[in-house]
Amino acid sequence: MRSVRRFVVRQSGWFHRLYSLCEALLLRLRPVFLRMSPARLDRLLANVERPVKSFLFDCKMCGDCVLSSTGMSCPMNCPKRVRNGPCGGVRADGSCEVNPAMACVWTDAWAGLRQSGHQNRYLMPRRAADHAAQGHSAWSRVLFHGPARYPAAGPADPDEILYERNSPYPPNSFESVLNAGKFVVTSELSPPDSANPRDIENRARYFEGLVDAVNVPDGSGANCHMSSLASSLVLRQMGFTPIMQFACRDRNRIALQGDILGAAALGIKNLLCLTGDGVGAGDQPGAMPVFDLDSVSLLQAAKAMRDEARFMSGRALVTAPDLYLGAALNPFAPPLDLHPLRLAKKIAAGAQFVQTQYCFDVEALEAYMRAVRARSLHIQCRIIVGVGPLASAKSALWMREHVPGMNVPDSVIRRLQESRDEAQEGKRICIELVQRIAQIDGVAGVHIMAHKREKLLAEIVRESLPR
Repeated sequence: MRSVRRFVVRQSGWFHRLYSLCEALLLRLRPVFLRMSPARLDRLLANVERPVKSFLFDCKMCGDCVLSSTGMSCPMNCPKRVRNGPCGGVRADGSCEVNPAMACVWTDAWAGLRQSGHQNRYLMPRRAADHAAQGHSAWSRVLFHGPARYPAAGPADPDEILYERNSPYPPNSFESVLNAGKFVVTSELSPPDSANPRDIENRARYFEGLVDAVNVPDGSGANCHMSSLASSLVLRQMGFTPIMQFACRDRNRIALQGDILGAAALGIKNLLCLTGDGVGAGDQPGAMPVFDLDSVSLLQAAKAMRDEARFMSGRALVTAPDLYLGAALNPFAPPLDLHPLRLAKKIAAGAQFVQTQYCFDVEALEAYMRAVRARSLHIQCRIIVGVGPLASAKSALWMREHVPGMNVPDSVIRRLQESRDEAQEGKRICIELVQRIAQIDGVAGVHIMAHKREKLLAEIVRESLPR
């Protein structure tokens, strides 16, 4: 089945034309079809769709087909069910983070879009799958609601872009610092395997007076820790500005929206929307992954809650949450030429700032930022680049080989190998990276990360960016 699916992707230009022809024919016959009852029409079309689309596309009959905007590669074959991919864990060879034996369906999707000349269709944020529509006809949705309308590629002239803040609330402190044009520093503080808030407080004190905000991971690496919400509240009570990470892996849309309201009620305003690592990456691989939403559809939901005071269902909120919305990016994983559009898609969904995966290759970052500036995306969204110290050449090699989406150049590994003190050399490399990144036009700041090495991170901030 996979071989047929990949053949279809390679011939996506022809299949796009066939798809458009079928759509035009159905719409022409719409008055005839709509004489049937909706249930009968759905059964008729589903009975045709199921065998044809299953054979050609390995279709999962989600009821809301997006093949025309995914290069004929069905995203429901993604183990994370990412409908707005790819995730940041695509391996160097283009294979899937969760299942290395298969190609990432989104690298296939991008290849299909390029082959057919429909790259602009990627820009449309796709809504979350409606699980009640599973097994029903996608063509009946087209007949009742009309075909999708795809956006243009977007202007490159910054004078044509008017960034408007639509939130009903004034900017919070982190947003204000970013909007003032100050080069920001954010740090990561991993929640403890503990119920004692002092385990957070003792480590957080290293960052006092040094950082503009502190990120709190949400079950990173698919491992269980104190919740991001509770940890963020502890940090806020200490006087820090928390950025609460929100992963889709463990909660459905009902729980996610409820937690957004709860966070806002507790004064936690900065939200980083993530799809999340696969459960196989953690120490409880038998857990049930949820992945009801992906990072883009979570952004859409949070934006609608803030700007329109409504849930995804359309039900009205009494009080809208005060949120500053962020997303993650990995511009160093394949396919590289997709990532500027990936950023544009997340901006369209609601992202106001982004934080990237670790950057160890400044030349690759500069190439990415040139593409970002060509689309004026840095005007619409604040870009914060991830950095961190490498402990040794061995750990750098391990990260490159075992952490999907991680890119550590050979030159960095050789430098570590040739040094007398690899840990100190890793620290020096990180300081140099921060200083070089600060000079790149369009970069708004750095996000500094190293698991439970807060003292070292504080030293790097002091030595690289004296404040």
